[in-house]
Amino acid sequence: MVAVDLTIRTGERLAVLGPSGAGKSTLLALLNGGLQPSHGTVSLFGEATAGLPARTRRRLQRRVGTISQGLDLIEQVRVLHNVNAGRIAEWGTARSLAALAWPRTDERAGAALESVGLDWAIHERTERLSGGERQRVAIARLLVQRPELVLADEPVASLDPTRAAEVLTLLGRVSSDTGTLVVTLHQPQLARDHCTRAIGLRAGRLVFDTPIAELGADQLDQLYARG
Repeated sequence: MVAVDLTIRTGERLAVLGPSGAGKSTLLALLNGGLQPSHGTVSLFGEATAGLPARTRRRLQRRVGTISQGLDLIEQVRVLHNVNAGRIAEWGTARSLAALAWPRTDERAGAALESVGLDWAIHERTERLSGGERQRVAIARLLVQRPELVLADEPVASLDPTRAAEVLTLLGRVSSDTGTLVVTLHQPQLARDHCTRAIGLRAGRLVFDTPIAELGADQLDQLYARG
């Protein structure tokens, strides 16, 4: 990732657009502290992430919720376990292990699953759910975590248009409740419908940075041009 000068403001819903291999997933990894820059500086909530003590880095990362392309769910356990994973940083190791052995439904987990339409599945094994339902479990985990920054990496890549709109609406709800959303997308129209700002990445470089209302066909043609 080179030549990217980017500031993300609290409350924004930022769409990151670009062809495959543009660096979108790398950008999210830099933003959540999972990857350190080879040069330059990444600041998260006003603190440079490079060289931080492990405890300070974990404290910052607790404020970030991430949905990766693989969702990072444990398929063989109940839905409740995966939702409560959003509270591991809050609970600490001992309580988290206890919750794994003796899962208990509390108001926050129940409300999160109800908000994504999965209250019926709270004790179902996660592997029994459809792909779309598992995505909603990952969103419920974010609702329980209550992060200040939500990062979503291609959360609708394999979904039909109706389901994609539903998922982005849910992510928008999470970010409205907690702070800021950064989502990588391939579909410009979904960005127009659900985001307030868009940036375009190509070969690790920033091609454009624009309010969503000003995103034009000429910018998209430049971003996705062959060659």
